[in-house]
Amino acid sequence: MAWYARTFGFCLLLLTALRGAAQVPLASPDTARTTSAHRLPLLLGAGTAAYAGTLYLLSEGWYTGPRTELHWFNDLPEWKQMDKAGHFWGAFHESRGAVDMLQWSGVPQKKAIWYGSMVGFLLQSPIELLDGRDPQYGASATDLAANFLGSAGVLAQQLAWQDVRFMPKYSFHTTRYAGLRPNVLGQSLAEKHLKDYNGQTYWLCADIRAWLPATSRWPRWLQPALGYGAQQMVYNDADANAALGLHPYRQYYLSLDVDLRRIPTRSKLLRRVFYVASIFHLPAPALEYNKRRGMVLHGLYW
Repeated sequence: MAWYARTFGFCLLLLTALRGAAQVPLASPDTARTTSAHRLPLLLGAGTAAYAGTLYLLSEGWYTGPRTELHWFNDLPEWKQMDKAGHFWGAFHESRGAVDMLQWSGVPQKKAIWYGSMVGFLLQSPIELLDGRDPQYGASATDLAANFLGSAGVLAQQLAWQDVRFMPKYSFHTTRYAGLRPNVLGQSLAEKHLKDYNGQTYWLCADIRAWLPATSRWPRWLQPALGYGAQQMVYNDADANAALGLHPYRQYYLSLDVDLRRIPTRSKLLRRVFYVASIFHLPAPALEYNKRRGMVLHGLYW
């Protein structure tokens, strides 16, 4: 359920920013524990209550049909793996937000990195249990793998650099395909953002300035980005798509990205806004490659 990953990941980052953890101030571990001792119980209590409530609402509101025994379903061939990219993206940013929140709460850095990095995987995994008891779905091992890789991506970078230098991002544009199957691909704009894989593009942006010499004038906020998307997906079944004259295909992109986290500002409000907005790829020129049309240049793509 990749739409859940995106929604919960965004909410966690928003909470992180509102709590003031978007940029953790440098302080000794002892000072952090002394000044922030009251924050951790509040954080754990609020987080547990919010997550338990979310699972309950999903269980009672989304999974309203009959339940079956836990079973597994291989959905890897579906949607050109766009849903797996969504799981990776969601788990990554949930873990990123959790690491920052734990450090803000006074947890020592190494513990915050290890515990926080696993939060994305732990938050997403119970959803597979709900899927696994739904006769229309099934637990997905590849969803679990994508969740794990998203969390591991945060852990590896934090252990190596105490920073995030490779950032997955998301962009969206509306398509005509949602109108062909609105009950699945979404009716409102918000639903289309979550469910229409045709309009979604996932990006991996690299902070190359971190590896350049200190004398380099390359701005740290300007980063190269690789993107992945797919088109003409209305059904999971190739024959059903073909009946509509559709033949799904993949798209690959090369673009530039603005890392809002790296834009200097003294405004706490702007830092918090930039922290949350950094999960999105902003519109920029892009070079696309796909097997249908070859190379395609976009003056502005999102």
